[in-house]
Formats: sequence, C-alpha cells, structure tokens
Amino acid sequence: MESANPQLIARDLRQSFKIGHRRIDVLRGVSLDVHHGESIFLCGASGAGKTTLLYTLAGLERPQSGSVILEGHEFYTGSEKGQAKQRNEKIGFVFQGYFLLSELTALENVLLPSMIGKKIHRNTAENALEMVGLADRMNHLPPELSGGEQQRVAIARALINDPTIIFADEPTGNLDSKTGSGIVELLMALVRENKKTLVVVTHDAHLATLGDRQLEIRDGLLCA
Repeated sequence: MESANPQLIARDLRQSFKIGHRRIDVLRGVSLDVHHGESIFLCGASGAGKTTLLYTLAGLERPQSGSVILEGHEFYTGSEKGQAKQRNEKIGFVFQGYFLLSELTALENVLLPSMIGKKIHRNTAENALEMVGLADRMNHLPPELSGGEQQRVAIARALINDPTIIFADEPTGNLDSKTGSGIVELLMALVRENKKTLVVVTHDAHLATLGDRQLEIRDGLLCA
C-alpha cells in the first residue's frame, strides 16, 4: 500500500539573482507536495523560474531559503557526499539538452549513473534501452543518433538506478512536435509501468494536460 504521506515536500523556497543593480526574485516562497506515483507538469512563461524550481526540487540547486524533503530526507543539509548519494539513488533527471557524452556509446552513456554509484548493471542498461526502443542503437555514438533518439537515451539513463522520482526539464524543447509528443508518451508510459513519480517542466500547454496535475509558476509563485 502506498504511503499517504507526500513523497516530496517543498516549503517556502526562495531564490533570486542579481543582474547589475537589480535583484530578480525567481522563487518567492514556493511550497509544494508531490505524492507517490503522481505526474506533475510545471508550466509558465519564459524566465518564470520553472527550471530553477525543478533543479531545486531535484537537489541540484540550493535555494537561498526554504527546504526540500524527499522521502523523509532533507536536501541541502548534511555533507555534499550524502546529498550526491541520495540524488544518485533516488532521482532520475532528464535534461533538455540531453547531456550525453559524445565519445561514449548510447549504452555507455546509460551506464554512467551506475558507474558513479559503483554499481555496473550492463543488463539493466540494455533493458532500459530496449524499453525506449533503441535495442538496435546501443553501440552508436550520440552524433550518430537523431534528436529523438538522443532524448530516449537520456530517459534510459535516468531510469538506470531505479529511481523513485524522475524530473524532466523541457524534454521536448529541442524536438519537433511529433517527436516531442512521442517522447512524452513514452515517458508517461514508463513511469506508469514502473510506478515512478514524474515532475516535468514544459512550455507546451497541450502536453501539460497529460499529467495528473498541471501547475503554473507566475511571479515567483505556484498557481494551479
């Protein structure tokens, strides 16, 4: 039975940046609960702070104030090593720009997170690539793959350590609409089949309707 408690709890997140003599408030006290197995899509205008919020929730960008608690463990406290271990074990992240190493094959790119965790799972990586439809492209380098195929590799990489929650930053941002829709459908199917939680940033209002919840960030605050 799934826990009734939220899987991820964010409270009063604040972040600002200084540009010249101006201070830009990006997050102005954002609070959010994310429940197990939920799919949430974050929308908002360009520069509204969607990616900043996503990175903060995923433990990648320390807020100026506020807290993020994932499955009872608070990010941004304790050692950097401990935080990195929690990210590696609990979180999968799909970047907009793929972030694949061009000199490594698709299979080797997928294996990277498990190498960091000192757990090499070649069979798991092969299975992940099969799940995203790239069984015949495992030994190709990223420059030999299309944009959609590279994003599929990035999704397989995000799944390699069997994370409990997956974050995706504009996963369709560099793709045409047809390829992008296929990527989101694939991502949604994988999280459902594997009982994962999903938090996605997108500029595409139509794609955002596919989630269990659609939230908009506006003026540094969340609104449903």
